[in-house]
Amino acid sequence: MGKGGEKGEESGECKPQVRSYTWEEIQKHNLRTDRWLVIERKVYNVTQWAHRHPGGQRVIGHCAGEDATDAFQAFHINPSLVQKFLKPLLIGELAPGEPSQDRDKNSQLVEDFRNLRKTAEDMNLFRASPLFFSLYLAHIIAMEALAWLMVSYFGTGWITTLILACILATSQAQAGWLQHDFGHLSVFKKSSWNHIVHKFVIGHLKGASANWWNHRHFQHHAKPNIFKKDPDVNMLHIFVLGESQPIEYGKKKLKYLPYNHQHEYFFFIFPPLLIPVYFQIQIISTMIKRRFWADLAWAISYYMRYFITYIPFYGILGSLFLLTFVRFLESHWFVWVTQMNHIPMEIDCEKHKDWLSSQLAATCNIEQSFFNDWFTGHLNFQIEHHLFPTMPRHNFWKIKPLVKSLCAKYGVQYEEKPLGKAFVDIVGSLKKSGDLWLDAYLHK
Repeated sequence: MGKGGEKGEESGECKPQVRSYTWEEIQKHNLRTDRWLVIERKVYNVTQWAHRHPGGQRVIGHCAGEDATDAFQAFHINPSLVQKFLKPLLIGELAPGEPSQDRDKNSQLVEDFRNLRKTAEDMNLFRASPLFFSLYLAHIIAMEALAWLMVSYFGTGWITTLILACILATSQAQAGWLQHDFGHLSVFKKSSWNHIVHKFVIGHLKGASANWWNHRHFQHHAKPNIFKKDPDVNMLHIFVLGESQPIEYGKKKLKYLPYNHQHEYFFFIFPPLLIPVYFQIQIISTMIKRRFWADLAWAISYYMRYFITYIPFYGILGSLFLLTFVRFLESHWFVWVTQMNHIPMEIDCEKHKDWLSSQLAATCNIEQSFFNDWFTGHLNFQIEHHLFPTMPRHNFWKIKPLVKSLCAKYGVQYEEKPLGKAFVDIVGSLKKSGDLWLDAYLHK
């Protein structure tokens, strides 16, 4: 229950009454129509404001009834600026006897992680290199230009077209990694500049929606591998993931597909169809339904540029086939890279872990090399990226030893593996989940 509290008088003036709340009371306010959260022991009612949240109302709702301090710091590059939006939402603070962390989290671990973040700030690891990102954008534009030069000089033969498609797919994949940087506000000091360039990269260079990406991806970061909160593990009954879901499906005799063969049909459904089919439908429908007109305009500019460039060589139908094939190739690249860090890890319902423990349970790293850094867009440092999403990726290697040391101190598993093994583990994990489903389906 809430407790009334009042601070003393200073200089003869009474300060306004500050209400105090227990965690028991705060945790009751975790509904869609009733959302409270705690940031640095301050209690905020975000119920009415959630729909205005730039990152989407769902991500803020996922933190309702919890201490959201680490999530708040992780997603905002200027927390003091954001505080002005929070001030009108303040309704009180934690009662003096209440711990700063909810649900018996390890307060020393949480404090040490926040000290680690302070260390990273003191080391200037949140400062981006303009040269790095300028060269990265330049190499994407260079590939686009090379593709046009190839078809201009060598014509539209099968070999030329295949090479051109591979170049365009590479350009699209790398543009995907670059928009990810701007989407996470990790390039410019001002959020507004990151948002502007993000719309250019994801919209004009890729034909997608910045708002669609923000609302989807931030949920993944806030609650990675958590059912009903992370959209990336919502497999629409096509796959069962982790250990609890397949057993639940098996006990309920749910058989939308033969899940014991999901590690086999994965190759025909997930990598080839995610971007050219599912994402395309979702992106276009989201922009129209939610009236993201600016995003739609940027996406149209991409398709105009593409068709103006290639219709003179391939015609309308040929250009459509080429674009679909490029998306098909890019989709394979994207799926293998993005799923290798997450599918083999813990996937379960909400367990309310602290920020460090929840991110480490859901992510793993891939061994560093120049190729791995480039091929994955530095997502081979998935652990560091999830802990510090606004950190420029070229600095991940600098914070990595400190993260490993902190994990070792508290017995938190820090997993790192070769690239090839990471790919194999995706299939192995799907097979394991499928076998769990079959056993529960037949015997439980």
